[in-house]
Amino acid sequence: MAVVLAANAAAGSLWVLGLTVGVIGACSTVGAQLSSIIARFVPEGHRATALGIVTAGISAGIIGGRIAGGWLTDVAGWRGGLLAFALACVIAALVSRRTLPATAGSATGSYLATLRGLPGLYLRFPTLRIAAVRGALWFFAFCAVWAGLAVALAQPPYSYSAERIGLYALAGLLGIVATRIAGVWTDRVGARRVIMIGLVVAAFGAVTLGGSLSNPAATLVFLAVFDAGLFAAQVANQSTILAIEPAAPARFNSAYMVVYFVGGSLGTAFGAAAVGWLGWPATAGVTAAAIALAILLTATDRHASAAAVAECHASVTK
Repeated sequence: MAVVLAANAAAGSLWVLGLTVGVIGACSTVGAQLSSIIARFVPEGHRATALGIVTAGISAGIIGGRIAGGWLTDVAGWRGGLLAFALACVIAALVSRRTLPATAGSATGSYLATLRGLPGLYLRFPTLRIAAVRGALWFFAFCAVWAGLAVALAQPPYSYSAERIGLYALAGLLGIVATRIAGVWTDRVGARRVIMIGLVVAAFGAVTLGGSLSNPAATLVFLAVFDAGLFAAQVANQSTILAIEPAAPARFNSAYMVVYFVGGSLGTAFGAAAVGWLGWPATAGVTAAAIALAILLTATDRHASAAAVAECHASVTK
């Protein structure tokens, strides 16, 4: 990641810039894969709580990145900001090497064989399939809101600077708190209930964001509600993935993340363009509709019970 960020900062042509951005996107999934470590090393009954802690850290990174990115862009330019993040990645790599467990996983076979097996996982495990689609829908909404918000605030009548737009990320602080709470309550009352509550809260936030952009205080409040709901739902949703096969969670988590990040990529592209096509209120309305579809999928999910997860576990270990 550090090498590619530095290459991106030095890019002198559009095609090099596009290529390095694509590789940066691929490398950024490393943080999301940390959840696989949780399933392997945390006892059953405490995994969602631990996942909430890790997700809180990821959320803090997202918020800090938005704020620091806006500030660094104004102070040092976008190239200087990328170099600063490259240095941060080097530090994170050194810390990870010293602190993360070195125990090898139980998976056998090549990396390509694992990739070829991903489509079969979607077909064999309804829990994975439903969770992946559900996650993609709300990550689409999440990325569309934040991409669209940045575009809307940069245009007249607001014309905010990158630094000021980045400060809106402070609304995500509530999301950090929500991930910790969601992890604990998922272990206590089950994932489905936490997912439903989180999505309903996020849908409310998306709807209200459509009419609040002219009021910065209200926008911050509704962004906080929106982020908190989605982060809570993400913790609970991902815990269902890790429960399918705790001894070998990486392939299930990878299958989930493929669909999840496709949804996020589409959301980013849509949100940035939709503000110009449809306006901010309609863009927020589309994101609310995506979350509503995820709610419907959750409400009609017949495989959300613990018995269904147990059946999946039994079929894998045969």
